[in-house]
Amino acid sequence: MVAERANERVCYFNGEIVPESRALVSFRDRSFRYGDGAFDTTRTFGHRLFKLEEHIVRFYKTLRYLRIDPGMAPSEMKRHTEEVLARNLHLLGPDEDYWVFQRISRGLEPAGGDFHGSTDPVLIIDCTPLPIPQRAHYFRDGIPLMIPSNRRAAPDSLSPRAKTHNYLSLFVGNDEVRRIDPNALALFLDHNGNLSEGVGSNIFLVTDDVLYTPQDRYVLNGISRETVLELAAEADIEVVKCDLDLFDAHGADEAFITSTSYCVCPVASINGVPFGERKIPGPVTERLMGLYCKLIGFDFVAQYLKHLH
Repeated sequence: MVAERANERVCYFNGEIVPESRALVSFRDRSFRYGDGAFDTTRTFGHRLFKLEEHIVRFYKTLRYLRIDPGMAPSEMKRHTEEVLARNLHLLGPDEDYWVFQRISRGLEPAGGDFHGSTDPVLIIDCTPLPIPQRAHYFRDGIPLMIPSNRRAAPDSLSPRAKTHNYLSLFVGNDEVRRIDPNALALFLDHNGNLSEGVGSNIFLVTDDVLYTPQDRYVLNGISRETVLELAAEADIEVVKCDLDLFDAHGADEAFITSTSYCVCPVASINGVPFGERKIPGPVTERLMGLYCKLIGFDFVAQYLKHLH
């Protein structure tokens, strides 16, 4: 076991710390069968976890919404997460960082039983290296966003504020976009035709130095999004949460996304329409990127850009 841990990442799997290769989920798992589960994720900066407590609070809100009992208090979830990270840090290079996940399934569907039934929940806490080299060019060139044909789930169907394992509609839209432009990422409209969010990312527009972002009920309220809203308030940058459509997007001066991995990343265009003649990143985006780096005490922008040749 010691030798395995020296060369393989470990994870928390239903009460044990085991090598990842031993964390096997049954084909009867309800998350595998139906997407009946939830997750949350944070990342490290310079090998240090960022806002873990806030992510766990959001995770437990999703679990209450889904009526899944993880069988442990948030403080215990935090402790296990920190242990998993500590036991995997030796496998990271000095310029690498981790995504750190908490994942839960409602449990296993019993053979021959009613599909409403399940065993106790299956809980996994794991980490995986961030794809920093593969994404570095977005911090130089900006992200091209495109609108896919399918829409984000409506709040009266399945709340987008819950971070569930059922990401199929998001992946179908993102796959559609990337077949057109392999560098593009999907930006979904909500059921009213307004901008909502991307796959694990939130959208911000900047017009006349004012930040605009969709209303909370139509998006997953990202921890990075909340961090940017706090930084904007401290920097006296006005923020407006409202319905935004493509007319607003094409008339904006600049745009950026926020997410756990990207933090703050400039957007180059939406549906092929660039943001005027401004440089990338735009001035407000660049200011917020700098404030984010100052807050965390780590230059995540330089971490990405150093991988460009």
